[in-house]
Amino acid sequence: MTRREAPEAALASAAVRRANLLRPRLAVLGLAVLLLAAGASARTHGRAAPATVATPAPARPAASHVAARPAASHVVIVVMENREYGEVIGSPQAPYVNALARSGGLAMSSFGIRHPSLPNYLALTGGSTFGIETTCTDCHVLGRSIVDQLERARIAWKAYLEDMPTPCFAGASAGGYAKRHNPFMYYDRVAGDPRRCTKLVPLTELAADLQAGALPTFAWITPNLCNDTHDCDVATGDRFLSRLVPPILRRLGPHGFLVLTWDEGTSASGCCGGVAGGHVATLVAGPGVRRGARERRAVDHYGVLRTVERALGLAPLGAAADPRHGGLARLLKAPRRVR
Repeated sequence: MTRREAPEAALASAAVRRANLLRPRLAVLGLAVLLLAAGASARTHGRAAPATVATPAPARPAASHVAARPAASHVVIVVMENREYGEVIGSPQAPYVNALARSGGLAMSSFGIRHPSLPNYLALTGGSTFGIETTCTDCHVLGRSIVDQLERARIAWKAYLEDMPTPCFAGASAGGYAKRHNPFMYYDRVAGDPRRCTKLVPLTELAADLQAGALPTFAWITPNLCNDTHDCDVATGDRFLSRLVPPILRRLGPHGFLVLTWDEGTSASGCCGGVAGGHVATLVAGPGVRRGARERRAVDHYGVLRTVERALGLAPLGAAADPRHGGLARLLKAPRRVR
């Protein structure tokens, strides 16, 4: 190294030492500036600065514009046997039925079509007796029934028959089951159609359908020969209904209703242009019923069918189209709103 280079080198070395001395101070100063800036930001927002880097808030899901599907409503018919109006309504043997009548709607002048049983069941499902005057088990009907209407309109349906041993059982009887109280097995368009016929099932299936929310829009219930009061007393039938009906009422939906009627009485009382099957109890219950309503005008089983068909949006079949047979519409809140 020359003498001229020595002073320059010394100066450079001194500059390096000063830079090394300043570097820690600058780092501290820079950190202080950053902390002050963070503190100022925190004061601006009124809270302490976060210790970690903030992440963007997740986007909110888009609001759904799909309206909730309204709860389905149902119509259920329960048919009992062979009792006059006065044997049931006002009877101490029927406390449950009378409580149901007080809280629901009661047809005070309701009549069966004729004697014996089978013609009444056909009237309730087909709007005609189809010329059948006995409780035959080998006769059959070529005409249409409410099942044809339900199928055409794609309305779910099922018939629950107590003591029926298997779906679509074709025998005349089994235990307390009697074919003459199962009108659907008389219609060729039902009994002769395997798909339709399998919707005629033992009553034991009802509890499972109710629990699964699978009650069809239209349901028919026939109790056995004891529980329907045919072979047993009114008190037995009342106890049966007190177990059967409450779970159904809870599943009827906002406009649904249950019809409880007796097929025929023991007298020849009649109305409505010639029917003479006795004065029977007919009442309606459920969310779609006017509480405590009373219908004093005459109605028969054709009128009951008319009410059910109209509630389901179906045209009245046969004699059900004749207004002389009355109806239960005045007992309902909105007879056309079930579907």
